[in-house]
Amino acid sequence: MKEIYFITENKNKFLEAKAIIPELEQLDLDIPEIQELDPKKIIEEKLKEAIKRKKGQFIVEDTSLYIKGLNRLPGPLIKWFLKSLECRGIYELTTKQGDNNAEAVTVIGYYNGKEEKFFKGSIKGKIVYPKSESKFGWDPIFQPEGYNVSFNDMPKEEKNKISMRAQAFKKLKAHFDKSK
Repeated sequence: MKEIYFITENKNKFLEAKAIIPELEQLDLDIPEIQELDPKKIIEEKLKEAIKRKKGQFIVEDTSLYIKGLNRLPGPLIKWFLKSLECRGIYELTTKQGDNNAEAVTVIGYYNGKEEKFFKGSIKGKIVYPKSESKFGWDPIFQPEGYNVSFNDMPKEEKNKISMRAQAFKKLKAHFDKSK
């Protein structure tokens, strides 16, 4: 398999992906991210920028957190909500709205040198009080359905089996395996 670059500055995202697709290489390109509610449009723009800067096969991803009580906000804007409100503020805002149901979604864009393909993973859950300091983004406030702990408080191996990112990368890996 030719080198495939996962464009991300985030070491945690890269390690989660590499656990599923060991051949991945991390490429830290400072690519602007458009502000948009459709993650596929965000990814398409990131891929266009990557292609301008380097030749090769690329993967970019965008992860969204949709909270039912906030009319599915923040969605792909979660980074900015976290920056402004932090985990506890998002939890408090959700609690005030009275509906803490949520869905975490990862969309991966893959460019093979000729065409783009998209892969999606999602997991339902709820927003909970952050019991511990964040190891990774909003993990302290997202508790997946069927579990009694947040992503932050479960073993990393367990999270990496069930997460929305794992689901999307498993679909990408299946695509690679089928293409061999």
